[in-house]
Amino acid sequence: MRITFLGHVGMFVETAHGSVLCDPWFTPAYFGSWFPFPRNDRLDVTPFERPDYLYLSHLHRDHFDPAWLSAHVDRSARVLLPDFEVPYLEQELRQLGFSEFIRCPDGEVVGLDGLEVAILAQNDPADGPLGDSAIVIGDGAVRILNQNDARPGDAASIQDLGPFDAQFVQFSGAIWYPVAYSFPPEELDRLGRLKRSNQMERALNYVRWADAAAVFPCAGPPAFLDPDLFHLNDLDGDPANIFPDQPVFLELLHEHGIDTGHLIVPGSVVELSPGSCEVSHPDDRAVSEPFEDKRAYLERYAADWSGWLDAERSGWSDAPVDLVAELADWFGPLLQAAPLTRAGIGGVVVLDVGGDQAGDGSVAIDFVNGEVREWTGEPYVYRVEVDRRLVEACVRDHTEDWVNSLFLSARFTAHRTGGFNEYVMTFFKSLSPERMAFVEQIYAQASGEPDEWFERDGWRIQRYCPHRQGDLVVCGRIEDGQITCLLHHWTFDLESGDCIAGNQRGQDVRLEAERLGG
Repeated sequence: MRITFLGHVGMFVETAHGSVLCDPWFTPAYFGSWFPFPRNDRLDVTPFERPDYLYLSHLHRDHFDPAWLSAHVDRSARVLLPDFEVPYLEQELRQLGFSEFIRCPDGEVVGLDGLEVAILAQNDPADGPLGDSAIVIGDGAVRILNQNDARPGDAASIQDLGPFDAQFVQFSGAIWYPVAYSFPPEELDRLGRLKRSNQMERALNYVRWADAAAVFPCAGPPAFLDPDLFHLNDLDGDPANIFPDQPVFLELLHEHGIDTGHLIVPGSVVELSPGSCEVSHPDDRAVSEPFEDKRAYLERYAADWSGWLDAERSGWSDAPVDLVAELADWFGPLLQAAPLTRAGIGGVVVLDVGGDQAGDGSVAIDFVNGEVREWTGEPYVYRVEVDRRLVEACVRDHTEDWVNSLFLSARFTAHRTGGFNEYVMTFFKSLSPERMAFVEQIYAQASGEPDEWFERDGWRIQRYCPHRQGDLVVCGRIEDGQITCLLHHWTFDLESGDCIAGNQRGQDVRLEAERLGG
């Protein structure tokens, strides 16, 4: 098996039984905030334009690049389709002209004339109706796990598809938290350190679960080339920066006795055969240059794209929009159809597009009363200070997932009065009647009693974490009467069931547990 790395988590997999193009990303994403790092804009893509199969893990724009797919990929490629509960990925690809789809049942091996693939699909509301997925590809001799940035909560779901000759796994940040929040500097530093540590520990756990013969950190970090965002790049190994580089994670693996990690950059080629992994690079400079003097490297990269960034900014909005009226018409019916989402938020979310003055056209989304109105300064659960033009662009384009556009851009400042409320972000991922109906259905199903339990250390505990359904049998750590899910480091008090550490502490998120024999 021969794998050519295309950057971020893009790869072209060649086998004796056909080729698979996975998640090619070349076009800057999220209002020009994210660029592939290391840069891949100089890569000759001609060899990758006629794959036998195409795999897109999900619709986030650092994985699904419609402009590049439209310009470069032959439409005869057969699409390996994850078992998502909604059809949005298929719809998007059909609009681009792809017509042949191979539906892959969740976690089941599908034979394709000597090639074997299995796709693990995630449909949790926190993933949004867009879903997420990972793929296993085998050619009869070797097998790889391309996990990209999917986060399966069950070790067995991964291990049952092994053993693996290689694993490609995300380790770096892909979020706006805590960098976009208005926390005091000392709190921002503390939260950044915690986030950086937790995300790399989660990746380390996945590496241990998969136990692959070779490990390739990928799927980040992005490069931030816009001058307004350049400070988000980790230029000097800052322990509070949530976007560490590949060498940082490779060093962490080494510290934990795992010396099977490899650095790859766009154009690197991985040759896998039973018991052997050989990695070659375009040249030595391609491997060293992005990391030796990252600031200079990114400044050159930014200079090359400055004209593109200027055009991107100028295209955000071409005419003023009455945001209150437009969003009342759009969001109002969604609020009426989302009682569980409204109850989970229980307050006002503000889109502050003007500044400090009330009555400037800023928007209050009232989840208690189910209405959208102008914000007049009343208390809020969340307030997002954002360039009006970005909201206007979302309205103009009728963007049904603002997380996959506005929020991942990190071009805003967030304020909140309590802990993170996942219902808020799930709402902004679900801005259509179909998406909202899906989310409400999942919430309703999840509101019942847990149906699987396990026993440990004198406790009977629900098996799956109420946050993202992590399997606590394998990723639950019990200490001092508390259990921590190592997927996202949410901690619950076993006696009360309360969430005492995690982004949603203080909200109505509870773990069911009881003492044995008492």
